[in-house]
Amino acid sequence: MTKINGADAMLKVLYDWHIDHIYGFPGGSFDSSMNAIHDFKDKIKFIEVRHEEAGALAASAEYKLTGKLGVCFGSAGPGAAHLYNGLYDAKFDKTPMVAIVANVPTSRQDIDFFQAFDEDKWFLDASVWCAQPKTADLIPTLMDEAIRQAYAKKGPAVLIISKDLGWQKIDDNFRVTYQNHVKPNYAAPTKESVEDAVKLLKEAKNPVVYFGNGAREADAGEELKEFANKFKTPLLSSYLGKGIVEDDFPAYMGTIGRIGSKAPNEIQSHTDLVVWVGNNSPFSVLWFPKDAKVIQIDVDSDKLGKRHSVDVSMLADAKKALRAIIDAGEDKEETPLYKAALADRENWDAWQDSFKDSKEMPVRPEPIWDVINKEAADNAVFAIDVGNVNMDHVRLLKMHDDQKWTTSGLHATMGYGAPAALTAATVYPDREVWELAGDGGFAMMSQELLTMARYNMHVLNIVFSNDTLGYIQAEQEDESNQPLSGVLIPGNDWAKVAEGMNVKGYTVRTKEEFEKAVKEWKQTDGPALIDIKYTHEMPYSTELNTLDDPAFVKKYQAEDLKPFSYFAEKYGIATDAASGASQHEEEAEPDPEPDTTSGASQH
Repeated sequence: MTKINGADAMLKVLYDWHIDHIYGFPGGSFDSSMNAIHDFKDKIKFIEVRHEEAGALAASAEYKLTGKLGVCFGSAGPGAAHLYNGLYDAKFDKTPMVAIVANVPTSRQDIDFFQAFDEDKWFLDASVWCAQPKTADLIPTLMDEAIRQAYAKKGPAVLIISKDLGWQKIDDNFRVTYQNHVKPNYAAPTKESVEDAVKLLKEAKNPVVYFGNGAREADAGEELKEFANKFKTPLLSSYLGKGIVEDDFPAYMGTIGRIGSKAPNEIQSHTDLVVWVGNNSPFSVLWFPKDAKVIQIDVDSDKLGKRHSVDVSMLADAKKALRAIIDAGEDKEETPLYKAALADRENWDAWQDSFKDSKEMPVRPEPIWDVINKEAADNAVFAIDVGNVNMDHVRLLKMHDDQKWTTSGLHATMGYGAPAALTAATVYPDREVWELAGDGGFAMMSQELLTMARYNMHVLNIVFSNDTLGYIQAEQEDESNQPLSGVLIPGNDWAKVAEGMNVKGYTVRTKEEFEKAVKEWKQTDGPALIDIKYTHEMPYSTELNTLDDPAFVKKYQAEDLKPFSYFAEKYGIATDAASGASQHEEEAEPDPEPDTTSGASQH
């Protein structure tokens, strides 16, 4: 029987699972696996990141972009600890990935040795599966199992490899289970649930659809549009639902919540029926009338009724469920809410468009994003960091064709943009990759410019420099009404930083300068960075949204925006004139107190 090192057997399993690259940073405890990476250099590309956290975030981003899990590694001690942020990102966003974690030799474990800690205990919470082989023979078996468990449980699996076991010789006879791995084929809805859903739709006066990432997993974009056209339902989404339906689809209002635009936040409070599709946004407990009826579609029974009381539960594939309801239901006339929604959105779009050629200094968001919309390729990939950039992205980027995007969703970790851009450039080498980040988030992972330069990745890093942690600043101003504390950050010359890392750098202050720099990058095959000296003004607050307050209108230059009461009156939506609440709400909910305990950002 042919013999093979334990670590080589591990890499062979990855290769047989059609995994052709791995992200990581070497360390002494990982030497046996680094030797295997060298042995497999013609089969598996090693992408050496400058920080293990970047590798873990890159691995998490891979499934979000491709539907195929990513793999990263870290050495014992600090290398292992650095993986946590990426692991939790994957766990929160239900993203399959595998992290290989080195451990000190077996003879040095449990004796307070250099860089040693109880890794198997520490990684249990950060993973959906965690194991440490007791013998070298188990390494390929458990590597195969890690991949299976990551896919099955939709989260990060951790495999801990002791340094000495990676060197030991074992029989080269393991065969992976790749051929048994199939994509999930979720059930169709029951006949009774379809009939109940159709009945509620027929009775509803102002129905809406609220969809999330589950609709993306089901590839249900076309069904959502057909549903909206047939039943005259405005389409509202979670943030992670952006891009499932192209942004220019008239009935798509956008994202509810702080980062979303005005129309969806107003519409949600006036519905009497919500068709809830593959959506588990934690902030949805704050939205929709308490007495609104709900038809919920999800493949996970744990999600049914979790965020709102439900009248019809459909444990089914989103695409199949929507199709069944479309085929069984009758066309509806345009409802008052549907008419108001389209008009509200048109008013918002026109207001945003009015600033596209603004000459304000520092430059406003709209001129910059107008260039991005015009210049980004139809199959561009966007790696979005965390902060105010999420707000600008969801409101101003018009997704279309085969464009893709990714961000850190429920974990919402700053610094996600650069590692995700590494992933996008690796898995889509022939596409444009745009990293979009605020200066606060970009600073956290800016060292990955070195990785982009080393592998000559065609990435355009755009840094929106406004010298503040804008998302937190707005929270302090609008939610907790406190003096600004800890949010201002020193200005920086990011173009000069990029040049020092062998990346072409530009500093721009106007729309014209930005457009010129983008066009120059498009003519190259490597990375570049554009540092935009961005407005210090905060984006329009949909949480406050007090258009009856002259000071609010003046602050956001919102003279051309109409309050929802205008559209409600025009299209005959009965509302409480004082609160704006629909009449079917028996009792208005009090405004929530500022969240002073969890620190959670409501996006």
